[in-house]
Amino acid sequence: MKILDRYLIKQFVQTFLFGLLAFTLLFVLIDMMENLDDFIDQNVPGQYIFEFYLVFIPEIIRLMLPVSILLSGLFTTGKLVNLNELTAMKSAGISIFRYLIPFVIVSFIISTAAVYFGGYIVPEANKHKIFIEQTFMKKGIVFSGSNIYFQDNKTRIVSVSFYDKERNQANRVSIQEFDPDDHTIMKKRIDANRMVYDSAKSSWILNNGTERSFSGDFETSADFSSKELHGLNFKPEDILKKQQKPEEMSLAELLNFADEQLRSGNDPTVVLIEFHSKIAFAFSCLIVILFGVPISTNKRKGSLAIQFGINILITFIYLVFMKISQAFGKNGVLQPFITAWAANFLFIAGAIINLIRVRR
Repeated sequence: MKILDRYLIKQFVQTFLFGLLAFTLLFVLIDMMENLDDFIDQNVPGQYIFEFYLVFIPEIIRLMLPVSILLSGLFTTGKLVNLNELTAMKSAGISIFRYLIPFVIVSFIISTAAVYFGGYIVPEANKHKIFIEQTFMKKGIVFSGSNIYFQDNKTRIVSVSFYDKERNQANRVSIQEFDPDDHTIMKKRIDANRMVYDSAKSSWILNNGTERSFSGDFETSADFSSKELHGLNFKPEDILKKQQKPEEMSLAELLNFADEQLRSGNDPTVVLIEFHSKIAFAFSCLIVILFGVPISTNKRKGSLAIQFGINILITFIYLVFMKISQAFGKNGVLQPFITAWAANFLFIAGAIINLIRVRR
């Protein structure tokens, strides 16, 4: 690595860390002012307020990474331009492409790390954050395992009024089987007061229920005190996973959930879009550098504030385009991978065109 590369990387990383810290603190202060009434109204203990923002910081960092990278690239380049150091580099025969290499390498490393950070560390932190919101701030309350309704396979629907995760016991359960050829015709229905998982037999035991079978206009019914049921495709831990929000799921959990959705006959498109979007968003750090730095290398483009405003606008357009493509993907117009990466592909193409134009 040349001295010039080390110098550029040092300036870039220092500014990046400062920007990330500043944006994170600003975000925390704004959010704290917004939630101050809730903290006071619900008498949230100071310990949990501290924990709330401690586990909120990973999500803030994930969101602020692209802006911090952009700020770092602009300020580093702006400083070199004002001190005529960039002019000296150009005079020495260093092209814009060569100048960009240290920034691109660092941004790529940060983007790769952001995939793991946003895909595994942030979801774990979000779980505790949501727990504090629901328990102490009374926000988005969903009683653990209540009113669960899901499709177990292409012909079976399961509903659970309440699931007690301490006892691995489901209460007021309904299991409905439908005709494979006509999903509007119910063939069998089982209703039970309780359903307990037997880990030794890997099966569910239903207690105090009724089993009804339907054949045309005829119906047969039989009560039971205990009934072992095989062939169900879910376990106790799967029931509560079905109630998790996407921001609480890691990349591996999202893929597993998508597979479960597919096996049960549901459409996994939304889950797959969320999976690919987490990865695509991490690489927005690389895109903003490819867009921002070439613009800031030219003094004639105006002051640093104007350049920063232009690049913030471009970043905003990028995020809006990502949301629009996700809307099309969720409606089935685009494939999940294309939906998540469309904005990246489009803006990378735009960045390359901008690089060629700046070079000329």
